[in-house]
Amino acid sequence: MAKVGLDSKFEQRSGLRWLWVAMIVFMVDYLSKIIIMGTMAANGEKPIAVLPFMNLYYVHNTGAAFSFLSTEGGWQRWLFCFIAVVVCGFLSYQMRQASITKTAHNIGCALIIGGALGNLFDRVHYGFVIDFLDFYYKNHHFAIFNIADVAICCGAILYLLSSINSPRTVPK
Repeated sequence: MAKVGLDSKFEQRSGLRWLWVAMIVFMVDYLSKIIIMGTMAANGEKPIAVLPFMNLYYVHNTGAAFSFLSTEGGWQRWLFCFIAVVVCGFLSYQMRQASITKTAHNIGCALIIGGALGNLFDRVHYGFVIDFLDFYYKNHHFAIFNIADVAICCGAILYLLSSINSPRTVPK
C-alpha cells in the first residue's frame, strides 16, 4: 500500500535514509549525559581522570561552543534553540535532495543533526547544555564539551569534505 502524499520511491533513494545515524548520536549523547548527571555533581566535584589527557568534569553550559555568550541573561538559550531548529531543517532538506549514495554528505548531515538535537534537548529541558569531556595537555585545558559536540564537529568536517570533493554541474 502506497503512502499518501509521499513519493515512496524518491524517499527510498534520498539521503533521509541516513537519519538513523542522527538517532544513534542523539541516544548515545542522551545516555552519556544521564550517566554523568547520575554520578557526578555539577561545577564543583573533583574531575575524574580517565586518560592521561582526559578527565570527566560535569558542567552546565548556558552558552555555545567555548561558552560563547554564557554570561548573558538567558536570551541566548532561545537563540541557540532557534539556530538548532533551522540547521536541522536545512540539513534534512539537503539530505532529502541528495542521493542515498552520497554517503559522506548524508552521514555528515546526520551527525550534525543528531548533535544539534542532543544539545537542543538539553537547552529546552534543562535550560543549559550538559558538558563533561575535559581534554588537556599539562595545565592547558581545552573547552569542556560532550558527545553531541563531537558529532557536530565530525559531521561538519565530513560535510565540508564532501562539498569540496563533489563534482559541480554548470548550468547551461
